[in-house]
Amino acid sequence: MSKTINVLFLAAEADPFIKVGGLGDVAGVLPRELRALSTDELKLDVRLVLPYHPAVKAENLRPLELYSIPRGDSEIGVEAFETSLDGMPVYFIGGDPIHSSGSVYSLDAKLDAEKYAFFSMAAMELPKHINWQPDVVHANDWHTALSLYVNLTKRWEAGAKHVAGVITLHNMPFMGSDVSAILESYGVKLAQTDLPEWARVLPLPLGLWASDAIVAVSPGYASEVLTEEFGCGLHDFLNLRLETLSGILNGIDTVSFDPSTDKALSVNYNLDTLNKRVENKELLQEKLGLARDPNIPLLAVISRMDVQKGVDLAFTALKNMKRINFQAVILGTGDPKLEESARELQKLYPDKIKAELRFDANLARQMYAGADMILMPSRYEPCGLAQMIAMRYGCVPVVRAVGGLKDTVIPNETGFIFEKAHHMSLVSAIKAAMKTLPNREKWQELQRNGMSKDFSWGVSASEYLKLYQSLMK
Repeated sequence: MSKTINVLFLAAEADPFIKVGGLGDVAGVLPRELRALSTDELKLDVRLVLPYHPAVKAENLRPLELYSIPRGDSEIGVEAFETSLDGMPVYFIGGDPIHSSGSVYSLDAKLDAEKYAFFSMAAMELPKHINWQPDVVHANDWHTALSLYVNLTKRWEAGAKHVAGVITLHNMPFMGSDVSAILESYGVKLAQTDLPEWARVLPLPLGLWASDAIVAVSPGYASEVLTEEFGCGLHDFLNLRLETLSGILNGIDTVSFDPSTDKALSVNYNLDTLNKRVENKELLQEKLGLARDPNIPLLAVISRMDVQKGVDLAFTALKNMKRINFQAVILGTGDPKLEESARELQKLYPDKIKAELRFDANLARQMYAGADMILMPSRYEPCGLAQMIAMRYGCVPVVRAVGGLKDTVIPNETGFIFEKAHHMSLVSAIKAAMKTLPNREKWQELQRNGMSKDFSWGVSASEYLKLYQSLMK
């Protein structure tokens, strides 16, 4: 007789329904990859639950029965809808707190706190209305962390069945805002926790405290959150929870990101036809209005314009390389000050540097396939996807030794690594890469090593399955 593990997977966003950032990629792929691991002996019934944001794009939605959750002296209505994605049930939860906030993440912290607290509580009531009971609730970041807190407190109060709680930590500094009054209004008591006092009212710390397992999105980040520098004030608490903390590297969609089939590229290539790649470089140079020359090193920055990503270090490094022959293209959007810095760089060096300040998925792919190297000087990087995508396309990463970057890039084997968050450290790493670039044999070895790495989601999903199984025991 086959065994089944039922997993309720909660996230704020998931591709293809709605995507703002990296979490959308993870939640769009990981639950399906987990389901794909089902065998005759073990069935993984993973179901995805998302807020029904106004901007959600979903087809064939089937309304489920309306239900409500208590709020103060009255109740608040919950609308639930069901659809499927590659055979996986997907549920959307709506209600006034979700509809009143137009975007996935608003600039109003109070509005988001209200929305995601409501979502977390409504999601925990959903199983009763679909005649299905989870064995594991898998939350992601602060937005869904309260589901684990509610799960635990309900178990205490109602003596409910033990449902294991897993939380994946994508970005530690974002913890949500004070939800004590919101929880009280829903009749959820604040427990006596061993969290620092300031953290006892915040969604992420409460979710971490209530979880059976905490997963950072890379082994490197799992180690870093235990330190004062990266632990955001929770490092002492996390050190007490060492037995429940692990790191599982995120994956990338290796079917979509494949230089041999990618429709965004003018010239497709693979490990055996790597020599064709140079044509993409020349076409990219031409498209950007740069000199078409395969011998000039072409550097790429594909990033959210954010100080966390160290793009300011990249800009200062490029300014300090004025005597060196290179070209660079910067793609991304975000902090207006950093966008302005990118424009200034282009004005200073119009023949060398191009700033494309927008979101452009096709251009990003053409840069992965045409640039010689990608720069990722992050101040912290829980996982990072761009370095993995770049390697798949034979674009050599130059990265800072943090989080998932140091887990995925092997110095002088698949890329170049530097330690200090300083522009001159980055300059040194770029120079080391440029020194290697003319040695065609060595450079192609770096490219082939990177292209041969398996960063598929199947690897990550297998690790999550092992974790679920350990919790079932």
